[in-house]
Amino acid sequence: MKKILILHSPLSENAPADELDVLQEAEFFAKALCVLGYDTAIIPFPYDVLQLKNLLEEHNPLMVVNLVETLMGSGKLVHIGPAWFEALQVPYTGCSAHALYLTSHKILSKQLMRANGIVTPYFFTYKDLVLADDVFFARPYLVKSLWEHASFGMDENMKLVFDSKEELLQRFSLEKHPDDFFCEEYIHGREFNLSMLGGDNGPEVLPVAEIRFSFPQDKPHILGYKAKWDEESFEYKNTIRTFDFPEKDSPLLEQLKIISLRCWEVFGLAAYARVDFRVDEQGKIYVLEINANPCISADSGFVAAAEKAGFTPEYIVLRILQDVQVQVLSQN
Repeated sequence: MKKILILHSPLSENAPADELDVLQEAEFFAKALCVLGYDTAIIPFPYDVLQLKNLLEEHNPLMVVNLVETLMGSGKLVHIGPAWFEALQVPYTGCSAHALYLTSHKILSKQLMRANGIVTPYFFTYKDLVLADDVFFARPYLVKSLWEHASFGMDENMKLVFDSKEELLQRFSLEKHPDDFFCEEYIHGREFNLSMLGGDNGPEVLPVAEIRFSFPQDKPHILGYKAKWDEESFEYKNTIRTFDFPEKDSPLLEQLKIISLRCWEVFGLAAYARVDFRVDEQGKIYVLEINANPCISADSGFVAAAEKAGFTPEYIVLRILQDVQVQVLSQN
């Protein structure tokens, strides 16, 4: 049987729920690949490139499923796995090292969006905040991680939106490395996630998902850590994903799809990705984040969108494998 190696983030003994989720992703791929007729091995990514080289020589895989989302518990190193695969000339699933670096560094990502006419909320760095004589507060601001996923550091037990420079400085003072965080304008409104799947015929936008917040009026509509990872929390139970929309939303949904495909093009995405949006109360569309390595586990938003499109797990994985072949052919 042809073998595919599934390499995932190495996990610490006390890894949190958002990191442990990668094991469910590995299982999702392994089950689908088995049905498709492939032999698999699920292995933590080694920290040493020589160990990786020996591992690849031992298994001689057709390709690698890249599920290396963090190294040493840090998303800052998300591009290292693909960079090593590229150096060793091993085909792998997902986006390139370059695309992963651009999208994981939130300031670089937003600067590239601006340069290409993609609207994103106003933002500034911790250094900008310290040096500025004044900060314009037409809307409140969030403090978000520069490198990690959007819910990282967004603890709903704490204040999450800030209305003054003094409040922001106080929030940054809680961080050991404040330069690893930045400020982003809080856009009150609707939240949408658009997943895209590659393949022989290029990217396909899957059915649009909206996250609907059943929160008290004074509670900010934010997908924080609890909303994403704590299944027993109020926030998790009251942030509901839906794929059902009234006819009047059709023009908006079409615009979201067009912008998602533009993001795919600008950032050089491949195989699968997700774009997160906010739409304010006046209908203006903002791209919050481009996730070039979104979670693909049985209960993930990506898989829910694919299933809404009528795709089985095996077909999702087959499309991802096809995209690897397209990328390899384009480089030869």
